[in-house]
Amino acid sequence: MLNKTLYLREMKRSLRLLVIFAAIMTMYVTIIIGMYDPAMMAMLDGFVKMIPQMMAAVGMKAGTTNLLGFMISYLYGFILLIFPMVYSILRANGLIAKYVDSGAMVTLVAAPVKRRSIALTQLSVLLSGTMLLLAYVTGIEIATASLGFPGSISPVQLLRVNAGLACLHLFIAGVCFFFSCLCSDTKYSLAFGAGIPVMMYILQMLSNMQNESSVFEKMTFFTLFNAGGLAAGESGALLGAGLLLISAIALQAGAVFVFCRKDLHI
Repeated sequence: MLNKTLYLREMKRSLRLLVIFAAIMTMYVTIIIGMYDPAMMAMLDGFVKMIPQMMAAVGMKAGTTNLLGFMISYLYGFILLIFPMVYSILRANGLIAKYVDSGAMVTLVAAPVKRRSIALTQLSVLLSGTMLLLAYVTGIEIATASLGFPGSISPVQLLRVNAGLACLHLFIAGVCFFFSCLCSDTKYSLAFGAGIPVMMYILQMLSNMQNESSVFEKMTFFTLFNAGGLAAGESGALLGAGLLLISAIALQAGAVFVFCRKDLHI
């Protein structure tokens, strides 16, 4: 079903981006986890209270009482949402729409490979990169927390949070890949594939800035990712992650369907 040669070639092309994003996220994760101590938490909480709306916009809240809560507050509202999302936007556009826009898709289609195989292979490249990035971050989090603060974090709770994070990013990857398959021009692929996730994140920021439930909360899929609820094993948070995963599968299946019936004008 997958084309091994195409998969390996595209994964090699993904390597540079993966290394760049992995390096950036390693820096943020290690620095932020290293900042965890009572004195620093008091200082950060004071900073949050000084500009509560601005800090709340990126998910940062005062009053965390343990390491995982600290990580959720300072990593899962911005860093671990934005960087994997940008990776998905860039790679999804390059895997389909860029090929069509540049005319290079003629080479792939002319080869004895079915369109379905091409689409599934390119989708697998995108998902592999996204999951590798998240698996790497999980490993860095566990290693850094274990070395700096032994016994301060529950691996099961962290894995539950990151499983929900993976569902969110699989959904975002599905959105990006769908529009890459739908649009024949990279500017439209980026306008929708990047524009929708970015707009949803802006709405989530506006929702976070409200002290009470707001209309923005119901307009963004980021609301379905509840890191604190996942850590606590709340059924609502698990349901939200499940909905993201089901929606991701539907979007990705739709993307393959669209590409297989797309008029490529070649």
